[in-house]
Amino acid sequence: MTDAPSRTAFPNLPERRMLTASDGVPIDSVLLRGTPGRTSAVVVANGFTGSWRSPDTRMIAQRLLAAGDVLLFDFRGHYGSGGVSTVGNEEVHDLEAAVAHLRGLGYTDIATVGFSMGAAVVVRHAGLHGGVGAAVSVSGPSRWYYRGTPRMRLLHFGVERAAGRLFLRAARSVRVTDRHWDPVPPDPTEMAAHLAPTPLLVVHGDADSYFPLEHARRLHEAVRGPGDLWIEAGMGHAERAVTPERAARIAAWIADNRITPPACGT
Repeated sequence: MTDAPSRTAFPNLPERRMLTASDGVPIDSVLLRGTPGRTSAVVVANGFTGSWRSPDTRMIAQRLLAAGDVLLFDFRGHYGSGGVSTVGNEEVHDLEAAVAHLRGLGYTDIATVGFSMGAAVVVRHAGLHGGVGAAVSVSGPSRWYYRGTPRMRLLHFGVERAAGRLFLRAARSVRVTDRHWDPVPPDPTEMAAHLAPTPLLVVHGDADSYFPLEHARRLHEAVRGPGDLWIEAGMGHAERAVTPERAARIAAWIADNRITPPACGT
């Protein structure tokens, strides 16, 4: 989980748009532009309970502007977006709506960067849909239903119990489905094998209290195309653990490694 935003991160939002996912769910988004006339862009996919309103996300977005204009959005069930969160399953439609919106604006070089739950969505999206020139997974899981840490056991309580869902709605403005996944989608490790030729950067901290390093290593080892693994000393979990220097390094990796986006899959 990520810190709840204390205030709107961007006081002036000239390019705030409500997008529509393929299943009809409205998705709240904000586009930040850097140098005029660019055709490169980066989409940021937050972790569970995260938002484009978060100060952490604002800092990351500002550093990612070095690699392209930046589109931020709230996943379904989060804050200004509609629907309910499925905690990583149907959210792949939200990310595809964001990427499709950028294509419609004329962007031809699009990278995706995800954190925690958003990292799993980024990997699944790149494997299912293609069409991105680079993908970055930060603090992501390698498999579903992991309960090996106290933090993940608490998170599962929050999404699986009525009392936990009520707390998330009241305290975090996050609405979570009460339905189980049926069918269960392929996990991130399975999907990582289908990313090529899109390069995947896996970033993980050795102080992550949600997912231990085995998740990053399994994900990286599953990639059959280009990719890199960064094990970050002292780094915790997701957006709140990303320093300005780390965000700038991710932007530089995207600029150096992105490819001409392959044709979109089906």
